Amino acid sequence: MAKPKRTTFPGHQIIATVKSVKGNCSWGHEAGDTFRINCHDTAGLCGFFYHAIFPDIAMLQFGGGFPKEWGDPDVVTAECMDKMNLVKLELRREK
Repeated sequence: MAKPKRTTFPGHQIIATVKSVKGNCSWGHEAGDTFRINCHDTAGLCGFFYHAIFPDIAMLQFGGGFPKEWGDPDVVTAECMDKMNLVKLELRREK
């Protein structure tokens, strides 16, 4: 018997928004897509991209941030490693 899916996680909620896609994302992401993501749930993001942004997700989820001089401490922008089919993603911490 499968365990029920957990719906709450420790820390802050993180909202990911696809800002742009150059080319064709092999996982089907399109500009404007929005989803919740956290250290326990990839939210359907490809493993390569999730692996690359995991430190940013953990930082936002558990209260860390970059200096305010670098911009909004609740937002991180990331790009996938496939530069031919580039997906640009915004991670935003909800308070």
